[in-house]
This record gives sequence, C-alpha cells and structure tokens, in this order.
Amino acid sequence: MFDIGVNLTSSQFANDYMDVVERAQRAGVKGMLLTGTNLHESEQAQRMATQLEGCWSTAGVHPHDSSSWSQDVADAIYALSTQPEVVAIGECGLDFNRNYSTPQAQEAAFSAQLAIAAERSMPVFLHCRDAHPRFMALLEPWLDKLPGAVVHCFTGTREEMQQCIDRGLYVGITGWVCDERRGLELRELLPFIPADRLMIETDAPWLLPRDIRPKPASRRNEPALLKHILERVAYWRGEDPEQLESYTDANVKALFRIQF
Repeated sequence: MFDIGVNLTSSQFANDYMDVVERAQRAGVKGMLLTGTNLHESEQAQRMATQLEGCWSTAGVHPHDSSSWSQDVADAIYALSTQPEVVAIGECGLDFNRNYSTPQAQEAAFSAQLAIAAERSMPVFLHCRDAHPRFMALLEPWLDKLPGAVVHCFTGTREEMQQCIDRGLYVGITGWVCDERRGLELRELLPFIPADRLMIETDAPWLLPRDIRPKPASRRNEPALLKHILERVAYWRGEDPEQLESYTDANVKALFRIQF
C-alpha cells in the first residue's frame, strides 16, 4: 500500500510524526507522499522525506495559499523540485468552495506551477473543488507537456471524473467514500475508475473514515488507517484488496517514477 496524500507537516503531527510513520509501516504501508501546501510546508516535507524511509514529498502552493505566490516563491519551489525526494509539483489547483485566495490569485499560481512542472518534466499533484470547468481549462493546454497528474481527493461528479480519465489523469480516493452523509455519490463511481487510473490516500490528519471502528480517541486520521480505505474501496469495486493494492502501487510507481 502507498498513501499518496499525507499532510505530515500538520501541527496535529508535530509531536509524534515519526511514530505516525512507524505505525503506518507496521500496518503495511510501504510508502507515503508528504504533501506540500505552501513554501514553508514544502520545505518541511522535503526535509522529513530525507529523514524517513519510504517517504517522498511534493513542492507547491495550495489554492488556499495562492495569495502568497510570488517570483521568490516560484524560484524556491523550482529549487525544491530538483531535490531527489521531491517527486511532484503541488498541491496546486483551484478551490472555489471557500476562496481563501481570490479566484484570480488561484488561477495565476496554478498556471505558474503547471509551467514549473512542464519545465522540470514532473507530475502534478492536483486539487480541484467546485471549480472543474476553469480547472480543466487551465490544465488542458499543459497536459501534453507533463508526464502525468493525479487529482488528489477526488469528490466530483461522474462526468467530471470521466473528463479527468479521458485526459489520462489519475484519480485519488480518500476516506470521503466512507462517509454515509456526503460520500455516497462518489462511492457509486468507484467501479467506473479504470484500474490503471486509481490511487488511494488518507489525506491525514483530515478525513478520518466515518465508518471506522473503534474510532481513535484523537479523532485524527493517520496513514496507518489506509488499509481500511483500501478494503472498503475494494469491496465497493467488487475486487480483492490484494488485487487493488497491487495495481494502485503500480500506478504510484508509474506516475512518480519511484520504487518501494
């Protein structure tokens, strides 16, 4: 199992992040991608990845933090992308759900990061929420210049998912599908994701699967719980967990060009 979305730089993990990684490894997680959501956290994630076995990182600026984008930030993200632990640009994209940064700032930062990824020939770790038409409009001109991309924590419609798949994007599925209040529509889409386009992730410490028992006292999600997501996704796809683990691991190796 490989967790493509771990926010290990979160303050929720500040006191025990090494224990978190050890618990994940004991639970069968062979590798993790530590997500960078701004320059500081991208630098922190890269440092963590150098310390921790089986960990890699991304470098980028999340749409929420797009107002921080500048030429200095762009130069620093580019420099980070040359480090061997950094295997993707992102988390980048558009989030019109909350607009913590203006849509204009988000679009500028997203386009700039796509340009960095194209210049570096690196895959992109994408975020899209309530912004699919603009997201695709900005992304599409770059697709033939990129080695690939994954839409992390996909929560869109079947039509949106099909557009992503038709354009060769990977789809990241989290414990969102375990939420009976808001994950049912996504759950119904799981059988329609081709095996060679699917990845799994926790998005820890967020998105603790609502159906997990017993619930951790901290109510904090951890990569050690990836197996629960794997098993539930396999069940809803009508597959063996071992089969799903095998091809999602293969997809990670293909997109991020790593071995674990």
